[in-house]
Amino acid sequence: MNDISDQIVALSQELGAQLLAQHLIVATAESCTAGGIAYAITQTPGSSQWFDRGFITYSNASKQSVLGVSTAYLRDFGAVSEPVARAMALGALTHSQAQITVAVTGVAGPTGGTPDKPVGMVCLAWAIKRDPTSAPWVRTATRNFSGDRAAVRTQSIIEALEGLIALLKQRQDV
Repeated sequence: MNDISDQIVALSQELGAQLLAQHLIVATAESCTAGGIAYAITQTPGSSQWFDRGFITYSNASKQSVLGVSTAYLRDFGAVSEPVARAMALGALTHSQAQITVAVTGVAGPTGGTPDKPVGMVCLAWAIKRDPTSAPWVRTATRNFSGDRAAVRTQSIIEALEGLIALLKQRQDV
């Protein structure tokens, strides 16, 4: 294994331990990573105890039909935006057994970038259900990764896993 794959395996193991200890289940909603986050999470043996499903919603139509992303969000903000990532994360909560989700949408390249949304721009969202009387808590972020398509996707996977772990470590209200 190389350093990157070792890092992803270590993050997967740490995430699995956190989820198991907190009795939580995770789901993913992925566009530009095309299932890479789900694959990374399930590299850890026993992951069926804490992983429910991964939604690969590459097209705008699939983001709408599978996760319930609003047409207005896609029109007003574009698929690569924090509002759409947030809607994807919340949609994954709604359409799964998970209590915690991560969503990612971005421009992996080598084409598809614009001056406003260049290749390497990735929007992420993490959502976690609080008590049943409260709305889920959501955090979003935009990152600008460098490198080729594979590098952008790999950096996105690492960022998604690190964000889940950070959320679980600070979790106090679930």
